[in-house]
Amino acid sequence: MQKFFRCLLIVLLSALSLKAADIKSIGVPYIQNFSKATYASGNQNWSISKDKNGVMYFGNTEGLLNYDGKYWEQYRMPNGQIVRSVAADGNGRIYTGCFGDFGYWSYQKNKLIYTSLTHLIPKAEKLSDEIWKIHIFGKKVVFQSFKAIYSLENGKISVLKNKGNFLFSYKIGERFFVEDKGLYELKNGKLEFIAGSDLICKTGVLSILPFKGNSLLIGTGKNGLFIYDGKSFSAFNTLANSFLSAFQLNNGVKILGKYYAYGTILNGIIIIDENGNIIQRINKSSGLQNNTVLSLYVDNEQNLWAGLDNGIDRIELNSPLYFYLDKTGIFGTVYSSVIFNNKIYLGTNQGLFYSDWRNGEQFSNLNFKLIPNSQGQVWELTVIDNQLLCGHNNGTFNVVGDKIETLTNYSGGWTIKKLNSNPNLLIQGTYTGLLLFNKNTAGKWQFYKKIANFNIPSRYVEQDHKGEIWVSHAYKGLYKLKLSADYSAVISNKYYDEKSGLPTNYNLNLFNLENQIVFASDKGFYTYDNISDKFSKYNVLNKALGSFAASNKIINAGAKKYWFINHGKTALANFSEAGKISIDSNRFSVLDGRMVQYYENISKISESIYLISVDDGFVFYNANQKIDLANAKILQKVLIRRIEDITDKYAIISENGNDGNAIEIKNSRNNVRISFSLPYFRAAKIKFQYYLEGYSKDWSDWSSATQKDFTNLSSGTYTFKVRAKIDDSLVSDTTTFEFTVLRPWYLSNLAIFFYFVIFVSALIMGKKIYETKLKKDSQKITDKLQAEQEEVLKLEAEANERQIHKLQTEKLQAELASKNRELANSAMTLVYKNELLQKLSDELLKLKDENGKKLGDDQLRKIQKVINDGMTDERDWHLFENSFNEAHESFFKKLKAQHPDLVPNDLKLCAYLRMNMSSKEMSSLLNITLRGIEIRRYRLRKKLNVPHDKNLTEFLMEL
Repeated sequence: MQKFFRCLLIVLLSALSLKAADIKSIGVPYIQNFSKATYASGNQNWSISKDKNGVMYFGNTEGLLNYDGKYWEQYRMPNGQIVRSVAADGNGRIYTGCFGDFGYWSYQKNKLIYTSLTHLIPKAEKLSDEIWKIHIFGKKVVFQSFKAIYSLENGKISVLKNKGNFLFSYKIGERFFVEDKGLYELKNGKLEFIAGSDLICKTGVLSILPFKGNSLLIGTGKNGLFIYDGKSFSAFNTLANSFLSAFQLNNGVKILGKYYAYGTILNGIIIIDENGNIIQRINKSSGLQNNTVLSLYVDNEQNLWAGLDNGIDRIELNSPLYFYLDKTGIFGTVYSSVIFNNKIYLGTNQGLFYSDWRNGEQFSNLNFKLIPNSQGQVWELTVIDNQLLCGHNNGTFNVVGDKIETLTNYSGGWTIKKLNSNPNLLIQGTYTGLLLFNKNTAGKWQFYKKIANFNIPSRYVEQDHKGEIWVSHAYKGLYKLKLSADYSAVISNKYYDEKSGLPTNYNLNLFNLENQIVFASDKGFYTYDNISDKFSKYNVLNKALGSFAASNKIINAGAKKYWFINHGKTALANFSEAGKISIDSNRFSVLDGRMVQYYENISKISESIYLISVDDGFVFYNANQKIDLANAKILQKVLIRRIEDITDKYAIISENGNDGNAIEIKNSRNNVRISFSLPYFRAAKIKFQYYLEGYSKDWSDWSSATQKDFTNLSSGTYTFKVRAKIDDSLVSDTTTFEFTVLRPWYLSNLAIFFYFVIFVSALIMGKKIYETKLKKDSQKITDKLQAEQEEVLKLEAEANERQIHKLQTEKLQAELASKNRELANSAMTLVYKNELLQKLSDELLKLKDENGKKLGDDQLRKIQKVINDGMTDERDWHLFENSFNEAHESFFKKLKAQHPDLVPNDLKLCAYLRMNMSSKEMSSLLNITLRGIEIRRYRLRKKLNVPHDKNLTEFLMEL
């Protein structure tokens, strides 16, 4: 709110500072036309208003229009009605009235939405006609139709009617007037008739404006203007009165504090001063699109807006440029213009035209006529020594009033000027070379001679300080000429091209700038060095001129000022301050492209007035008349307009930035276009600079672009900043717009909450699973430990068993060894016993009785029988067999089981062989011979099926 009041204060101060500004009566100010094709809506525009942000609103045939200096938007009424009235308050509401409805538009959820107020009307007072006027009195809003006045205050509507029907209503300060076959003023909620007003209301009151003192200036439809001093009415008898009566006044506004603009039905707009003098007439012939003016509005930038029967026009009041345009094409394209001896002359492609000129008169009084015998292309009009010379396609003429006098028939007089070295001579560049002019005895310029030895077309001609002549032509190049002492002939001619340092041979122009010849090219200005005979860039000048360094023409504006023309663009440079060049091109931007290229012409009329030739007429430039905004702030900030989704198809996200409401953009729609504008409507160069915080690294370059696309924005919050610059000097405050690109659905808050729930559930489940697993693992570990313990115990038991078994085995082996020893001992004992018995048997045979005789056979048989019984006693064998079985694990049982055909003697032999006895020992035990042993061994191999390569003893030991 504070910012709004601060802006309002600036507006008021600006208005006060401009109050004394004058509107010139020469020509018309700059008019900007907005056709219905431009704003893309209906042709008729019934009312105009401007909101707190500087946006213009228009009540149009097809609805409500708004314009922000760049973009037009149309909003239709709910039932498609014509918007007859519009008024913006200071709180963001745009009130509109139409047939059967009135209400307001406001931004809701970032879009301009209409809210009807007719439901607040008392049921007995039904609205059934058009709302023609809307007036805002602070918090009170008044809607006026032909039948009633509806007052909205504190959310309630009251209705006021009169005996008859109302025509129109008017707000003058805090006073409210309405017409009903006379004028009424609203006082204390009642309409009070103004005495005598019925006499002036016969054709309808269509305008009431504040006038001198506390009086009112009242405009009627066909009876002209009247002054009401608070007591009586008097006719305002002026030329304006007759004009307004004839062309039917329709509306009016007060402008610049002391002028009055009236729109008419039949002839456009007139502007008058407080004395009733017509200052301006602006109609279709002078640039207005249509002569029927349905509405007028003056804004705080000195713009007069006209809502027309077909289109919208903006008239730039107090402009330093005033136009006269030939909309009918009477005199064609203007190449040169000049004011001389109370006449204005226009040199065109059709001939030389003139009109009487009285300084300060309106252009509408000009009546251009073709001077006889001047038909054809006029190249130049120049006043030299109070004589007007005309360079023409057919020759050169002296212009005297409305006649021309032929000076020469040499065709194509492009340029003519005095020689620096001899001011009594004029040198002229033509199609076929150079001409000289001198004065006759009467002091009149006359043709003298053609300069010999040079026939090149000479578009530009200059003389340097050495007296040498420089000539250039767009296609013939650049020449330096040295003339003879009497100037009659060229005695030296040098041609220059790229070899001399020039950037090209074409489009080289030359001009005298501050008594120095400079050479213009598309690459910048060059200077010539006499010593080196070379050209070099004029860097100091080029740097100071900026983009105008590539100017194709320079025109002397006087007082160390020069016009620079850069291929259709115009600037005025000031060289008056030493070491500094100031250049102003902004105020001339409306002239861009409107002058005849390469033949631009600007002539100085007075110290501050210049006449500028344009394609279809001429323009006056008043250097003393300008709006100085250099020390003031820009009244409006940059507006964020449309925010659009451009991902795959265009969709509007917002119509006015965020307007305090958060803007969230889906992650899948993260390609946006941001449009912005500055509601500054006067002709100026407006550039913008933007910065997207969170995306860009730095501010962009200054540019005239009013929208920017941002693609593939990652999720997060962004702040878009933008500011404007007017005429490369005034910089606005920064406007910010914040928006958020949402996270993708899988990273949204709900998704994250879902993930969190899943995570917590997973943690709980994981905990339970872990605990279960831990329990199982613990059980497994316990079981494993137990199993390991059991295994250890088992292994220990097995080890113990093995140890026991080992010990037992060792014991058994020891017992076996012992038994084997016993067995061996037993066997050896048997062997020894048998051997002993055998020896005894042998000795018995040798034994003799005491008589030396052998013993008797009976005795020997008895003894031998005892010996034989001892040797064959089976008890020894059975004892051996038992011992053998104990030592060799039932050897005989196994042997008998496998070989049941073995006889006892075979078993004995097997036992002895297993014991690894020798054949001698076995023969002793078996009481047979060694041969018998071999035989038995053989037979035993057969019975046991012992392989022939297997040792029998080994076989039995392995059994």
